[in-house]
Amino acid sequence: MSFQRLLRQLLVVLLVAMGMLASWGDSKCAFEAIFNFGDSNSDTGGFWAAFPAQASPNGMTYFKRPVGRATDGRLVIDFMAQSLGLPFLSPYLQSIGSDYRHGANFATLASSVLLPNTSLFVTGISPFSLAIQLNQMKQFKVKVDQFHSRGRTSLPPPDIFGKSLYTIYIGQNDFTSNLASIGIAGEQQYLPQVVSQIASTIKELYGLGGRTFLVLNLAPIGCYPSFLVQLPHGTSDIDEFGCMMSYNNAVVGYNNMLKEALRQTRQQLTDAKVIYVDTHAALLELFQHPTSHGLQFGTRACCGSGGGTYNFDPQVFCGNSKQINGQTITATACNDPHNYVSWDGVHTTEAANKLITAAILNGSYSDPPFALSQFCDLHPIG
Repeated sequence: MSFQRLLRQLLVVLLVAMGMLASWGDSKCAFEAIFNFGDSNSDTGGFWAAFPAQASPNGMTYFKRPVGRATDGRLVIDFMAQSLGLPFLSPYLQSIGSDYRHGANFATLASSVLLPNTSLFVTGISPFSLAIQLNQMKQFKVKVDQFHSRGRTSLPPPDIFGKSLYTIYIGQNDFTSNLASIGIAGEQQYLPQVVSQIASTIKELYGLGGRTFLVLNLAPIGCYPSFLVQLPHGTSDIDEFGCMMSYNNAVVGYNNMLKEALRQTRQQLTDAKVIYVDTHAALLELFQHPTSHGLQFGTRACCGSGGGTYNFDPQVFCGNSKQINGQTITATACNDPHNYVSWDGVHTTEAANKLITAAILNGSYSDPPFALSQFCDLHPIG
């Protein structure tokens, strides 16, 4: 091969590489930030920033240590941020090491939509309800407007709020907190208030500049190991997949109510995108057919104690130990969480979260259809 020919080939390779780099650098996304509101399903460390204490197995798959997430690895909100080319969201309550240039996460574990001092709640509910999270968002916007011009590099520019994706993933604690004591019928009387508060929150966020909202609905709690152990039911209530039909049907009723409220909100905010995301359907598919999606266990927890069908003991949560009848019982994690839908009986594994996120990204579980690939050059979420 002549020197000139070799030089020409090297030049071609160089030009192709430069083109690839240019196309990567030209990667576009309509959303420069994410602002998230929710409970433990999307909490990236807010609760443990306020109340430091973490179960040791949490984070074992991806982070290799507890980092404030109530699962073995990444959450749906983590995967969504990755897909948009954004960093993981810093919790609003985490004062050290946070970077808010690409959004903030107001979610905390055990949060509810309704205020915890209403008659609906007893114990175990975070004080950071959706209304409190909204107030935190308002304060965040005030601080951005005040301090960004002073060179605070950890804050976004003041025009970020109209260029952001707003995600809301909350309501499960409103549904389940008193379910064992007041039953489905008693719980249902509060659900219209929950839906109304979510719709009201969207309108207030719209007033702050928000224009694109993804609202994730309620999961099929009738398939969760913790509720299968703790909630009263008979064998006739268990379907062919091992889930409780009555509780799942009640969730569907709530989700339909939420879907209708979002439709009405969409009509009122004509220049906004208000998207209902059917996380329930995506997660129900995993519980019912885990092996079809590369998993093995649906209604059995990875991190728990007691073994049996569900590997869940309500007296000993994941990572904890307790003396029971003179014996020390420890809830330990399995060695293969990638084979499970349920991490600890209450939360999903990273493997399940990745599959749920893939369903959200392609828009097939959204109403109206909303594929993020139409607005952004999506990054892999491997």
